[in-house]
Amino acid sequence: MSRIIHFEIHVNDMENAKNFYGEVFGWTYQDYSEYAGMPYFGVVTGSDEEPGINGALMKRQGPAPEPGQVLNGYVCTIGVADYDATEQKILQQGGKVALPKYALPGMAWQGYYLDTDGNIFGIHQPDQNAK
Repeated sequence: MSRIIHFEIHVNDMENAKNFYGEVFGWTYQDYSEYAGMPYFGVVTGSDEEPGINGALMKRQGPAPEPGQVLNGYVCTIGVADYDATEQKILQQGGKVALPKYALPGMAWQGYYLDTDGNIFGIHQPDQNAK
């Protein structure tokens, strides 16, 4: 069985994307542009002792997603401790709601957002009382 071990988010404005994800989720970055031959920043999403994966922000190689277009890739969902506080940070940093917060009854709160480059991502707060 194979597990996902890395993600890449394609962006037009690298500094804006680094700021957005850094401010909202506290991610840090390592510059691997020299190795990749293009703007490419490794993303550290947390401690190696916690579940999860690291990834990268990379320079988009084609046009950005059009608003309302059908999704043609994977969506990353990010675990958060406080859904509402995270949503507030997303909106303050220029993100937009794609699908508002909803309950996964007895499990969690879930919702989807667009980053400042038009990429969709989810946030997920475990909560057994969600209804």
